[in-house]
Amino acid sequence: MSIREIHHCSVCGTCYKVQLHHVAFRSQAPLLKNISLNFKYLCNEHHQGKNGPHKNRYVDLTYKLELQDKLIELFSKDFYTEKEIQELLNTTSSTARKICKRLRLYKGGYRNKELVKRLMGDRIYTQEELKDVEYEDPWGGVLK
Repeated sequence: MSIREIHHCSVCGTCYKVQLHHVAFRSQAPLLKNISLNFKYLCNEHHQGKNGPHKNRYVDLTYKLELQDKLIELFSKDFYTEKEIQELLNTTSSTARKICKRLRLYKGGYRNKELVKRLMGDRIYTQEELKDVEYEDPWGGVLK
């Protein structure tokens, strides 16, 4: 008999009807689909509800900026080898190879900024984008 892991909503803390949310949607950033940094556990209300990332652009961008910041922090050196990328993301060698496939290989390895951009679906999110939709902020300026 296996023990099932219990997850809690990262917004309200409930463990009732908690779902796995991909911060960078699988269609936007397929390379992150199996990377745990890209996962956020949310209850049904905070996942699919009116203030969830699927219906509220402000929430969606907030989560994406958080993910992007985690990746920037994770890849703090200037260059990385494919093996280092695999280990840091705790992924398979084939996924690491796919990540590196379209990146330019420099003398020192793969450049961190290009790597983060590739992982985020070939784009970088900005605080300005968040300001453009702050009228949708369900938290009233106090981030969750």
